[in-house]
Amino acid sequence: MPASGRRLLTNAEDITLGQFFPGNSAVHRLDPRVKIVLTVAFIVLLFLAQGPVSYALIIAFLAVVIGISRISPKMVLRGLKPILFIVIFTAVLNLFYTPGTYIFQWHFLHISVEGVKLAIFMVLRLMLLIIATSMLTYTTSPIQLTDGLERLLSPLKKLHAPVHELSMMMSIALRFIPTLIEETEKIISAQKARGADFDSGNLIQRAKAMIPILVPLFISAFRRADELATAMECRLYRGDVGRTRMRQLKIARVDVCALLWVAVLFAVVIILKHFGL
Repeated sequence: MPASGRRLLTNAEDITLGQFFPGNSAVHRLDPRVKIVLTVAFIVLLFLAQGPVSYALIIAFLAVVIGISRISPKMVLRGLKPILFIVIFTAVLNLFYTPGTYIFQWHFLHISVEGVKLAIFMVLRLMLLIIATSMLTYTTSPIQLTDGLERLLSPLKKLHAPVHELSMMMSIALRFIPTLIEETEKIISAQKARGADFDSGNLIQRAKAMIPILVPLFISAFRRADELATAMECRLYRGDVGRTRMRQLKIARVDVCALLWVAVLFAVVIILKHFGL
C-alpha cells in the first residue's frame, strides 16, 4: 500500500479514545462513580500543580495506575498521537510569546525562561489530561460508564433534567468511536483499491480527495444510528422509567482506598503549591 494509505490507516488506528480493554485489575474493579470522580479530581489536580515536584508526583501516580490496570504503556502513548499537533502548537505559543527574562530574541520572536517553564508545564498538563481521561474509558465499559454517570447526576432529576438520556447518548457516542474507526479503515482500503490518491496536489486538492472517505462514512454512521434506534424501539426502550439494573453499584473497600489515595495526593500537591514546588 502506498505511504499515504498507510499513513491514513495509522492515524485512524491511533485514535484509542472510547475503546474498552476488559480486565480484572483493581482499576477495572473500581466503581464507575468513583472512577469518574477520581478523573475529575485528577484534572483539577493538574491545574493546581505549579512546580516540578508536584508534576513528578502526579506522573508517578498515573504511572502506578497504568501499571495496576495492566494496560500496555504503548497503547496509552499511542493515544497521544492524534493531539500531537495541538501539543506542539501550544508549546510553541507559550515558548515564543511569554514575556519574562529573555534568553533569545529575534525580531518579534523571543524565548524567555518563564516561557520555557510554561511550555513544559502546558505540554505535560495536556498529555496527562488525555492519558487520565483515556484510562477512564480503557478500564470502564460503556454500560458501567452510563450507570455511573447517571447515578452521579441523579440529583438533577429533581430539576427534570434528562439525566438518563444524556448518559445514554454519551455512552453510545463512546461505544461507536471504535466502530467508526474500523469503518474508516475499510473505506480507505476500498478507495485505495479503486485508485484514489490522497497524497498528491495542493491543500485544497487533498481536502477534496477526502470526500470519497467522508461521504460513505457519514452515510454509514446515519445507517447505524437508524438501525440502533429501530432495535431500541423493537425492545420497547422507554428511557429509565421502570428500568432495573443487572448489576447494582456498591462502594467496596478498594474504592475507599482509591479515594483516600487521591485525597492524600491532593493534600500534598496543595502543600507543595504553597511552597512553589
